[in-house]
Amino acid sequence: MKQVLNRLLFAGALLALVSHVSAQTDAPPYAQAVDAGAVATVHPLATQAGMNALAEGGNAVDAAVAAAITLGVVDSHNSGIGGGAFVLIRTAKGELFAIDGRETAPMAAHRDMFVIEGVADTRLSQMGPLAAGVPGSVAAYELAMQKAGALPYAKVLLPAASLAEQGFAIDRIFAGRLARSAERLAQFPGSAEILLDPEGNPWPKGHTLAQRDLANTLRAIAKEGSGYFYKGAFAKSVGDWMAANGGVLTAKDFADYSVVERKPITTSYRGYTLVGFPPPSSGGVHTAQILGMLEAFDLKSLNDGDRYHVIGEAMKLAFADRAYWLGDPAFTKVPKGLVQSDYIGRQAARINMDSVLDVTGPGTPKDVDVDLFAKHTTHIAAADKWGNWVAITTTVNTDFGSKVIVPGTGVVLNNQMDDFSVQPGVPNVYGLVGTEANSVQPGKRPLSSMTPTIILKGDQPVMTVGAAGGPTIITQVVQAIVNHLDLGMPLDDALAKTRIHQQWRPDMLFIEANMPAGTRQILLNKGHKLKEMGPYGSTQAIAWVDGKWVAVSEPRLAARNKD
Repeated sequence: MKQVLNRLLFAGALLALVSHVSAQTDAPPYAQAVDAGAVATVHPLATQAGMNALAEGGNAVDAAVAAAITLGVVDSHNSGIGGGAFVLIRTAKGELFAIDGRETAPMAAHRDMFVIEGVADTRLSQMGPLAAGVPGSVAAYELAMQKAGALPYAKVLLPAASLAEQGFAIDRIFAGRLARSAERLAQFPGSAEILLDPEGNPWPKGHTLAQRDLANTLRAIAKEGSGYFYKGAFAKSVGDWMAANGGVLTAKDFADYSVVERKPITTSYRGYTLVGFPPPSSGGVHTAQILGMLEAFDLKSLNDGDRYHVIGEAMKLAFADRAYWLGDPAFTKVPKGLVQSDYIGRQAARINMDSVLDVTGPGTPKDVDVDLFAKHTTHIAAADKWGNWVAITTTVNTDFGSKVIVPGTGVVLNNQMDDFSVQPGVPNVYGLVGTEANSVQPGKRPLSSMTPTIILKGDQPVMTVGAAGGPTIITQVVQAIVNHLDLGMPLDDALAKTRIHQQWRPDMLFIEANMPAGTRQILLNKGHKLKEMGPYGSTQAIAWVDGKWVAVSEPRLAARNKD
């Protein structure tokens, strides 16, 4: 359990935000603003990359992709082109795009590939050659820019390549991630050569980390497009290395990869329209479910203890559904009834204000076989003066993904295979359990908690929000929305307020250590099993308030990066 809680706390702690913000004297160093838009990320170099894209005539899509690519250079423990991404766009014309760049399982993958003598060995799904799926970020970003960008893809790749070659100074968080991953990184020569010193020790804070192989890979993509990555020398290098090291990922798996354009989930909440990402994201479904249940309660009139109780119970019901129903819609029947008002209303009616529910399994929406959805992490949100809004969540999963960098590529490969249910009922690194709906199958996309979200009032965007931190992504996003829209809290206060998390299994309510004693006692009296954890997660949001932009980077983040 200690390992699970540590992952909940740290996975995806760095997160990026691109936004149009008003000038503030106390703005964090990650934020800059110009007439065309503004950028705020967890790293000033990523911020500058987005600002440069705007200065060169780009829009919010270009700025967001520029920031995302640059974060893969300076924030590679969280994300990079060796991972996947969900891209949610609302254009100035009012169009909605949901671009699914989630990783896919190799064609040689099979249901029991991580089961040894009948027992799941999650080490194989979390580290090494079997842990990686086919990365999707390169293709997703390229399609996003083709759909709604103003600049050529190469324009945002080349500055990141130059930065990778010249190097950047490692900050405290990056150094900390290296320190706790060093022993595992050392097992892979391609990773050790770049991320560790000649004696095998992690590079310290302040070291200038140059990544010449990554620079060359980015330049090749800029020159040849995503074809270099999926059908050219990069794919061949990865396939050859996998064949020599016990992996099953092949060059053909890369050649067969394609992004999927999906229809966003649109639901209502207290007069607002929520735009979320559909499966294989569970975030869009469960944000809609949880908020839908909460709409039955006057949250503003409740004290904190009662409010946290209601929110925690709604989370529990949604995560029970997640474990049973959610998966890749190309392989699994995911009922649309999960987000329909009649089902959500029945679920809300189960919540008892005086005591906790014993939730033994999922609910059953109607038409479960008929009405179906179509076949460590970092978040980037963007808005510009023309009316383009973007939310991108991207990841390599846990710290430095699979820990594998194929020699000569410079690219950290994901360990997204751990997001499958490696064996029904066996928890993954985040403590999440699943069923056959999310079992390993060739070409399948694993279930994700990534929750890029855009909120409209009428036909005008008023808020965009996303988060990092494994399954807490969903619950962070819900609480940011509730605190700002329901409770009327300023956006910075909405993100700073004490958080809770309930994911059904384990059946306990995770609370931050700063929760007041009186609030804890109310929850204990109702039967909650409380588990304290330090400040966790990383939420980023933009809101349109009183005719001006308000953008907030995770309030907990600055403290983590201080000496």
